[in-house]
This record gives sequence, structure tokens and C-alpha cells, in this order.
Amino acid sequence: MILIDRISKAVKIFFLLSALIFTSLFLRANEPDSAYVFAYGEENGGGLYFAWSIDQKEWHTIGNRYPFLKSDYGRWGSQKRMYDPFLYQASDGLWHCIWSLNNEDGAVAHAVSSDLVYWKPQSYPVLMPYGNCLKPEISYDLQRKEYRILWHSDKPDQGVFHSFTADFRHYSPAGRDDRHGSEGKSASMGRKDISLAGKRQAGTLHCVAWPVIEGLINSQRLGAYRQMLNEERVWMDPAHFKDPVTISISPAIQKKKSISDLLIGIFYEDINYAADGGLYAELVQNRGFEYALSDKEGWDKNWNNRTAWSVVNGETFLIDTVSPIHPNNKHYAVLQIEKIGVALVNEGFNGIAVKAGEKYDLSLFARSPGKVRGKILVRLTGKNGEVYGEVTMRTVSAEWKKLEAVITATKTADDARIEVVPQQTGRVDLDMVSLFPQKTFKGRRNGLRADLAQALSDLRPRFMRFPGGCVAHGDGIGNIYRWENTIGPLEARKPQRNLWGYHQSFGLGYFEYFQFCEDIGAEPVPVVTAGVPCQNSAHHGCLIGGQQGGIPMEEMDEYIQSVLNLVEYANGDAKSDWGRKRAEAGHPEPFNLKYIGVGNEDLISDVFVERFTMIYNAVKAKYPEITVIGTAGPFSEGSDYVEGWNLATELGVKLVDEHYYQPPGWYLNNQDYYDRYDRSKAKVYLGEYAAHVPGRHNNLETALCEALHLINIERNGDIVAMTSYAPLLAKEGSTQWNPDLIYFNNTEVKPTVGYYVQKLFGHHSGNEYLPANINRSDNREDIRKRVVSSFVIDAKTNELTIKLVNLLPVPVSSSIDLSDIHIANNQSDLIVMKGSPDDKTVRPKESKLTVSEQFNYELPAYSFSIIRIKM
Repeated sequence: MILIDRISKAVKIFFLLSALIFTSLFLRANEPDSAYVFAYGEENGGGLYFAWSIDQKEWHTIGNRYPFLKSDYGRWGSQKRMYDPFLYQASDGLWHCIWSLNNEDGAVAHAVSSDLVYWKPQSYPVLMPYGNCLKPEISYDLQRKEYRILWHSDKPDQGVFHSFTADFRHYSPAGRDDRHGSEGKSASMGRKDISLAGKRQAGTLHCVAWPVIEGLINSQRLGAYRQMLNEERVWMDPAHFKDPVTISISPAIQKKKSISDLLIGIFYEDINYAADGGLYAELVQNRGFEYALSDKEGWDKNWNNRTAWSVVNGETFLIDTVSPIHPNNKHYAVLQIEKIGVALVNEGFNGIAVKAGEKYDLSLFARSPGKVRGKILVRLTGKNGEVYGEVTMRTVSAEWKKLEAVITATKTADDARIEVVPQQTGRVDLDMVSLFPQKTFKGRRNGLRADLAQALSDLRPRFMRFPGGCVAHGDGIGNIYRWENTIGPLEARKPQRNLWGYHQSFGLGYFEYFQFCEDIGAEPVPVVTAGVPCQNSAHHGCLIGGQQGGIPMEEMDEYIQSVLNLVEYANGDAKSDWGRKRAEAGHPEPFNLKYIGVGNEDLISDVFVERFTMIYNAVKAKYPEITVIGTAGPFSEGSDYVEGWNLATELGVKLVDEHYYQPPGWYLNNQDYYDRYDRSKAKVYLGEYAAHVPGRHNNLETALCEALHLINIERNGDIVAMTSYAPLLAKEGSTQWNPDLIYFNNTEVKPTVGYYVQKLFGHHSGNEYLPANINRSDNREDIRKRVVSSFVIDAKTNELTIKLVNLLPVPVSSSIDLSDIHIANNQSDLIVMKGSPDDKTVRPKESKLTVSEQFNYELPAYSFSIIRIKM
């Protein structure tokens, strides 16, 4: 079906849907007062579904493609399952749904709703410290005046158990339910079986007022309509444009408004090997021998302390932990050398890239208990044994001592290895073997890979959010990102597994993040966990996964102090406890921290709310000048989004972090998304967003949709204060998420089409927005939403930037009237990105354009244009 027909169909469905809703509200003459609703779940655990009936004989399913409630417990994707949901309506009219999570965990899930459509955030009470909770049910005990939660054990000899609760927050200890006998053989009290489409389904039956069912039906229709809009794509058939498309635009300077000058920033997360092997310039992989099988959660049995290391001219090497350099780095290598020539070899991150004539800083820790100790030869070699550079280090000591030298590469290669060759026999212990290019970004020691860091700097970001993302709140309580573990001497930093399935050395730590922000002129925006790990966490030794109850309350004071210490580390006087640590690292002056994010895409549960509130109040009490950024979940709608905003409003949070990844159709059909935001509430930080198409790649279509969204955000720059695309970096062959803004390998940086859109907005931003009227030759809806403009003034440079997006397959002739602005005729800068929507190689082209107070400009098909005018 061609796109114009789909759009026409969408409009028809919209009016049909509106008519249906109007009819349901005002014309009920032929509808029943009440009917039956049946709530059930599918065998695959896909979610909560409904069917309705007048007589309990003829049943009608309600949109079986879209469940009304899905489980949010467990790891991403397939583990989030809802088994045997049970629906119960309390005397106050609220609907409670509980379900079994899986066949392993001794917990159930609970959610509550007033209308069966909108469900508040879920909770996962642990009811059975041992065994499982299967086929749970709810009833009300009149004598106790509490709700009884009933469930079956997975072991027949254990029977049926129950727990009582008055508020679905606090539960009594599990007890055996004697009404069902010791073996629990009685049938369910509340579940019934009915036949739906020839299939027997178990669920709960309820008699409800007809508007309840009508609300379910209308919700499904609206969901189907939105889904159809989201499936709309940018490309169109040029044959549907027989007449030229023309527009006239006239901005009004008297209506200008101030907008945020922090709109365009970057979000850095250690995903896709963005740190070790990426932005962090270290060339030796697993330099501290701290890799562990747990980094890979058991699926890569070859991942261990020896990963990336091997021995030449010897049999093997040992890993020991008896007497390490530092307790935070317990493992080190032990060579038992019988004949000089044995080499400990590191392959780097799929090879070590070196350039002829460039110098590399080498360091390692070594010791030898023998009476006769020798020097250490270190060389860079190719796979064929060719030497690319070498140096001899000092004699090894009896105790741990750091040795340093410089190697000059004699050849350019991308597959070099580093060989450490002790010039002695006997035992030699080695640790923290490091090789760094001297040409890091800004020449920083322990610095960043120059070309990657420059690509980020070239975006001219106004701020940088770090270190995540999901990495910040970690996979389980034990994996929460502790900023204190990432500062100080490298050998004293405490590495840990990365939530994305590899290892974090923390060589790139909080000091380096702050320093990089300073180097590129970006405001630092660190993000800390809100006292809970990622809601997608695995168990990792806990009874259940997910938020796992959060950091225990008896430990929250200590954690809150850690957050306060972070502010002191960044801003404190060099004589303060944590300010001194910053000064000792080489930065006596404060980093001037202004923002701190608390939480990331969290489930806005009672566990989260309690801990976030504690952290927020503590920071505001001690550091009122710091802006605390809240969180509104991972989506642009839903319970976490609503409750996150409600919490922010209740507490008076000034800035809320929103995340969403959407298809092109969403951006096309939600251009008024921020127009309707309440200006009296918190401002928005759009911390993560991107346009996604099937195949998850970055092309001109996605880039133009992101440009479209940023233009609409500029119009709403008074409520949207900050934005950052995500994810930022991805190493080729090592991605956990696509698309990303910049791909790279060991020698190349490969910006995407979307990168250049971000760069253009970063280079051509401003602090004043001019509303503009656009008159079109044709009022067709498909034209209206595909041709947009933005007029922004940079008061510092006294320049006007015009941004124009054309998502049509034909050129658009524009007449631009700037007489209200009073510019002089001049040659202005013109930058254009254009091409086919599926083109992945589009780059901006620069030229000159003669402008005056009234001038014409033709927007190329499928293009993004920028006109920069001196005022």
C-alpha cells in the first residue's frame, strides 16, 4: 500500500475513533448496563489480556495483539514473563493483579489500576524465602481485615501457602494454608476456565459496568491507531506531487523567547567497548589480570585472568593472589623461567595499533624473589616476529616496584603485540602492564584516544552525561557503579564487571571524565544510582533479581554520604577531604559541578521513591546550588513516565531525565510532544533518544527524523533544557546495542549520518527562538508535517540560524521574509545534507547563499539545510 493511502487511512481511522468515543460517551441507548469481563494470560507469559461477554457463552477478545499489562521483572526481553495472572477488585474499586514471575523465584508480582487500562509501577514481594510461588490468588479476609495472598508450591508435598497484607507493601511471613490440605490438592478458588477461539483459557471472571469494557475496547483501538502512525516511514512516492510545493516563512522577532543554551550535549556510557579498547587510550588488554568468568556471566568460558595473554618460549604462566600490589587488584602473573627468552605476550584489543615514529609510554610493576635479578626487555612485534620497537627497563626489585620507559615505534601496524621478556631465570611476578600513546587527547597522561576524543569535541557539546546509563546503577546491588573506586592511582582502583557483559578497568574514571569535560568546555553531568540497581538485574546471589529491594536502609546513610562526597570531590576546596584527593590527582581548582543525575530509567516503585527522596533531600540540604536531575523511566509514556513526573512535581525537582527510542513515524506524528508540557513544572533533559528503523542502523532517514525532533525541541527550548543522543560510541564487532552515533576500530573513527546532524546543531545553536508562520501552497497533512523550520539567534555572535528540514521526495520552494529582523544583504553560509533516505554515507556540503530581508531558497528533497546569517 502506498504511503499516501496509509496516511488517508490513518486520518479516517482517527475520525472514526473519535466518533466511537463520542458515541460511547453520549449514546448508550443500545448498550448494556453491565457485562462480564474475563482476565487471562497466555501460556508464553506475554501479559494480561481481556475478553468480554453478555451471557458468558459468546466471548469477544479485546485486541489480543496488545496486552494491557506486561511483566517488567527479570532480565531484558525473554525473561520478562507473566504467568497465571489473577485479577481481583477490592471494595474501594481498585483492581489488583498478581502473577507468578517464573518457576524459580519465591516472589510474586503485584500491580494496581483504577480502570484496568493504566497500571501503576509493579512491585515484587518476596513471599517464599524457599521454593516458588505458583498460581497466586487474592482474596479478602473479613476477620483479619487484610488481603490474603495464596499460592502453590512447586513441590506437591509442600502444599499451598498464604501471606497477609493490608497495603500490598508489607506482608506477613509465609504460612501453610490449611484450607487446602497438607498436599494442596484443592482446586483454585478464584480461577475459571472458558473457551476462547477454540482454546481453553484459565483466568478470573468479573461482572462490571459496561463503561469499563468500553474503556478497554477504546484503549485497544487507540493503541492500534498509534501503532499504525508509528509504522509510517519517511519515504514517499514523488508521483503524488503533481504541483510544485511552495511555502512562505515569516519569523516574528517581537515574539522571540529565551531558550536553553545547553540544548546539545553528549551522553557517554561504557557500552559497546566504549572505554577499555575505545576512548580510553590504554593499548594493553587485561593489563591487571583481573578479567573473570563472571564478567561474561558464564557464557564465555575462555574469558578469565589470562584473556589476551600468552607465553612465548615457555609453557604457561600462573595467576597468584597471595601478595598483590593493592587489595583492589588481587591478581598478578607469575613466570617461572628456566631459560632467558620466555616472553609474556599481550595481543591488545584485537591487535595493538602503532604508528612509525610515535612514542609510547610503557609501565609495569615487577618483582622477583631470587638473589640474581635482571632487567626486563619489552618489545612491540608483529605476528611473524618482526620487531616494531623495543626498550630495556631497569633491573627488577625484590618487592613490587613500578618500572617505566618509552618505546618508539619503527613501523606502522594495526596488529602489533607487546612482549615482556625478563632477562633472568627464576620467578618473576608482573602486574599492571601498560602501553599508552604519548599523543593522547590534549597530551593527557592516562588520557583518551586522540581521534575519538576529538570527534566528540568536534560536536561542541554543552555538557557530557557520564558514566551511564545502565552502567551507573549496575547489574545487582554488588555491581552498582561506585565512583570512589575509579579515582586515585591506577593500581588502587577497583575494577568490576560491566553490566553489558565485559570488564571495566576504571582506568577511565571520574577524574578523567571531569578533566575531559573541562578540556572540551562541557558541563559535567555525573549520574549516580538512586539507591537501587538496574530493574533488569539478574539475581547475583540475591533471592530475586530486579531492584532486589534496593540498598538496605541501614546502609543508605553511607551511600548518601558517598553522593555528597562526589560533590565535594568536584567542587571542594583543595584542603577538604575529597577536594584534596582531586588536587593530588593534579587538579587543585574545583571542577565547578552544577548538575548531578540521580537514577536512570528506574521502575518508580516504593523502593525507588523512598531512596531517591532521601538522596534528593540530602543533596539539596547540603548543596542547594546543585541541580538534581530526576528520572522518568525508559519510555515516553507509561507508569514509570507518569509516576516519575508525579514524584518530581511532589518534591520540586527542577530537571527530569526522559528517555525514548522511537521509529520514524513517532517523530513525524508527535511534533507537538513538548508543546503541551506544563511550563510551571520541571524542565526536561532528554537524556537518551534516537530514531530506530528495522535493522537498527543509522541512515539519512533516521538522521532527518532526529533533526526534525531537534527543531521541534528548539521551539520548546524554554521547557527542554538539554538533549543527548544515545548510545554514543561503538567498537566494530563488539556492540551490544545499535544504532550508535560513532563507530570505530583500532585505527579508524567512522561517524554516522546522525553524527553530522548532532554536530550541525551543536555548531549552530543559540539562546533565543523566533516563532515563525509557515504558509503552504497545499494544506495536505503529509506536506505539513514533513516541512519544518526553526529560527534561532545566537546573542553572543549576533547571528541568525535558519534550520529547514524537508522530508518530501520533491524539492520545496521557500520564500523567507526577514523584514522583521532587519538584516543587511550579504553572503551567508549554507550547509546542506541531502540524499536518499536509506543512504548511510551522506555528509554536509558547505557553500554560500546570497540573502536579503526577503529571499528565496529551494529545499532539496530529503534534506536538512542550515543558513547562517550575520545580523
